[in-house]
Formats: sequence, structure tokens, C-alpha cells
Amino acid sequence: MIDVLVAGGGPAGLAAALHATAAGLETVVLEPRSGAVDKACGEGVMPSGVRALAGLGVELPAGHPLRGIRYVRGRHSAQALFAPGQGRGIRRTELHAALLRRAAEAGVTLLRGRADGVVQDADSVTAGGIRARWLIAADGLHSPLRRALGLDLAPPSRAPRRYGQRRHYRMRPWTDFVEVHWSRGGEAYVTPVAGDLVGVAVLSARRCGYEDHLAAFPELRARLGAEPATAVRGAGPLRQRARARTAGRVLLVGDAAGYVDALTGEGIALGLASAHAAVACVRAGRPEAYERRWRALTRRHRALTAALVEVTAHPAAAHALVPAAAALPAVFTAAVRSLQ
Repeated sequence: MIDVLVAGGGPAGLAAALHATAAGLETVVLEPRSGAVDKACGEGVMPSGVRALAGLGVELPAGHPLRGIRYVRGRHSAQALFAPGQGRGIRRTELHAALLRRAAEAGVTLLRGRADGVVQDADSVTAGGIRARWLIAADGLHSPLRRALGLDLAPPSRAPRRYGQRRHYRMRPWTDFVEVHWSRGGEAYVTPVAGDLVGVAVLSARRCGYEDHLAAFPELRARLGAEPATAVRGAGPLRQRARARTAGRVLLVGDAAGYVDALTGEGIALGLASAHAAVACVRAGRPEAYERRWRALTRRHRALTAALVEVTAHPAAAHALVPAAAALPAVFTAAVRSLQ
């Protein structure tokens, strides 16, 4: 019997494995896919995420520095600088590869397979044929383990079902901010991820193709100009809820623990933070404390993101959001810095 089995070898799962290994716990990561996996992602790592990765000893790719967040709608714009530190735009595949290299250096065991057939008793949990003292579920937005454990919770019937799509353009970035462009139907997120590559993600409750979404942002589309460098990747519905973050000896981390929306771009940073908190509770032998820790570390993010998603559902309010942020720069800066 090992100490910790991690289901899912994405950023949150690998971070959990690195924390557990550093604590002297024998750890195995079970992941059905091999190598660095691409997925629809805004690819902006906030300053807290950059610090968390450095604390794990991860040597980050150069990527592109990010100084803050800028909201744009027509002639109106508002921006807020991060403080302290910088964020970084990093291709999802490069971030994943850097975490895989660090996991190999740290001696984390990675096995191909799925963590299915979960069985628990008072002292252990078995999944995928592996018996462990603890199971950390980091198996993503539509977590099979969350569903199998009966922890899935349907979103409110009136909640918008939002979806995301992302592709890259081979061009020199014009900004060192994450730009959020607002339209009547959704948002477009511009993240520079290299000196010659810009990622553009679109989020909306409207179901249509990427180019149709981009047509709602004519100024941005004209600025992009260059031929796309990657294919479109999609994800959704984005909002996922869990009844709880623990079930016996199983703890949910990252997107598997619940997800509001990609609107504030905190996915990677929160995934790393939840992995750290879960391992700390496992080390202390107090899994019941993880629910409280998770709620505390995600509270501001969940509240602000939910409020912004609600605003986007009302065209008049969404139209006024960027002018209001521009008119109240101190408030906008405080909101951005509360999440970084």
C-alpha cells in the first residue's frame, strides 16, 4: 500500500504529487494519457501561480511576462497592474511539460491508467488496482471520480451554460496584459504566451463556431490579422459544482473540486493552491479540514466570478461594466489584486 494515489496527471495532479513527495509520502500518479496534453485554457498564470510553481522547483518556460489585466469595450478600457510580482503567459503544453520534468526529477512515479473502481475501507482506498492511504482526485472539469462518488451537484436551472474555445495566432504580442474584450454575447481573452505567439480564447453561452464568436469583436479580429497557428480547442459547459470536496479518503483538487467560470483566469493558480491544501490536510491526517480550507482559499474568486457571470447575462449591465471599471480605477485594481 502506498501513501497517496493521484488520479490525473495535469497541473493540479502533478502539483499534489510534488507536494506529497516532498513531504516524504510514497506517491503514484495515474493518468490515461501520455506526455504533455493540450486543452482549452486561457494560459495566463497569475502571480500567485508563478510563486507556487517556483516553490515546487518547477523551471518555467520563458513564456511572456504579464503585468496585469485590461478590460476593453469599444473606446472604453480599464487596466490594473498586478502587485507584487508578475504573471506569465505560458502555452499549456509547455507548462505541463515543465511540471512533468520536475515530477521526474523528484522521483514521482507516473503510471498509465484510469483510477476507476473506487473502493474504500477505514484505512485505505483502492482505485485502478492500486491501494493507497489517500486518493487525490485531479481528473478535471468533468471529473469521473466526482460523479462516481456521488459528489456531482447540478448547477441552478437558471445559471447560464457557458463554453470556451481557444486558438493561437503567430504574431508579435501588442500587450503585456491579459486583455478581456467584452461584447454583447460574451468575452474574448487575449494572452501573449511567447514573443511571437498570442492566444485568444472566447467565452459565451452562445453555441457557435470560433469564427462566429470572433466576429463579435471586429476591432480585435482586425488586429489579429495573422493566420492561426493552432487548431481550435473547446471546453464546457464550464460551471461544475460538487456537493463536497471530500468523500472518506478521497479529496478533490483543481477543476474536479468545482468550477465557476474561466472569466477571471484563476484556474491554474487555484488548482495549485488546492493541491497544496489537500496534501497539507492528508499529512495532518485531517481530511475533513480540507473542505474548510478549500472554501477559504476560493471564496473571493467564486464570489467575484459568479457576480461577473451574472452581469454578462444582462446586456445592459454588461455594456456598463467596462465604463464603470474605467471610472473607478481604484475599485477595479482592488478587485484584480484580490484574486492574484
